[in-house]
Amino acid sequence: MTNAIKIFLPAVISFIVGILLTPIATHYFYKYRMWRRVSRNNNLPEKEIGGFAKIHDDKSEVSTPRTGGMIVWISVILTLAIVSLIDFVFVNESSSKMYFISRSQTLLPFFTLIIASLIGLGDDFLQIFGKGKWTTDPIILRYIKIGIILSLGVVIGLWFYFKLGVSELYIPWYGFINLGYLFIPFFILVMISLWSSSVIDGIDGLSGGVLASIFTAYTLISFFNNQVDIATFCAVITGGILAFLWFNIPPARFYMGETGMIGLTVTLSVIAFLTDTVLLLPIIAFPLFITSLSNIIQIGSRKLRNGKKVFLFAPLHHHFEALGWPKYKVTMRYWIISVMTAILGVIIYIIS
Repeated sequence: MTNAIKIFLPAVISFIVGILLTPIATHYFYKYRMWRRVSRNNNLPEKEIGGFAKIHDDKSEVSTPRTGGMIVWISVILTLAIVSLIDFVFVNESSSKMYFISRSQTLLPFFTLIIASLIGLGDDFLQIFGKGKWTTDPIILRYIKIGIILSLGVVIGLWFYFKLGVSELYIPWYGFINLGYLFIPFFILVMISLWSSSVIDGIDGLSGGVLASIFTAYTLISFFNNQVDIATFCAVITGGILAFLWFNIPPARFYMGETGMIGLTVTLSVIAFLTDTVLLLPIIAFPLFITSLSNIIQIGSRKLRNGKKVFLFAPLHHHFEALGWPKYKVTMRYWIISVMTAILGVIIYIIS
């Protein structure tokens, strides 16, 4: 019972904090015009601009704030502050256990969330307040961003290996295998793969619903693994995501942006390693992986097949839009699939 209170009460606090924070944040988002200055259509080949414009609302992209992910990670920080205050004022056995930051479980993912979110915020600000080519997400900016994410992956991978002594990979129904130094590049590969799926933030409500399902699954997995602090941390993130989603349902008041997507996907990779569920990620986070995979397939097809495409548009959710699915139908079906694959991942974890 105590563990349940520790997990779910902070999650509720995070949701309430996010709901109360949003009107204030929204005021400043719109006051300072925190949206793209140039539409993504400008980055497409000329022959594809017309087709993509049919399924993509160009006007909303350059008039809707793209820093909504701040709601999530600021809610986590404020929830931690509120829980700490409760522990300080009401010092007893029950309330003192609500504090969920511990060195062995949540210190690393918490700082990863903050650092990665700030990296994403910097990228958002470049496209909002930048000058000239920096407003169009140029290739040089993408290379810089990849370099920063790789550097972060190296640091976290080294921390896992040398500080936490983690070098093993758990294979369901088999057991652990020791990767040795290969653990570090393997961690970086997983983190980059998840980060590349951030392009799922392309339709109102899509990323929020998917990520809420994934972090809920990790709340359960961590709880079953007796990692209560991680379970609480994931639940608090879920609360913040649900508060974001409340205002992101069409028509979106703001988008997740890089500050949300980089922070959450990079943090998810850390949580997956801490819970020994890395090989379950393609199931638990199936919509993220299929989104990233669809981009890889599309790019590979163009390179190897003289410009021929597999999908009408990539990533995959835009392909369904091009087939004629309304945006709300794409979003709702992604949510359904996300819930089902998250449940399947939890079941496999339990029985393996």
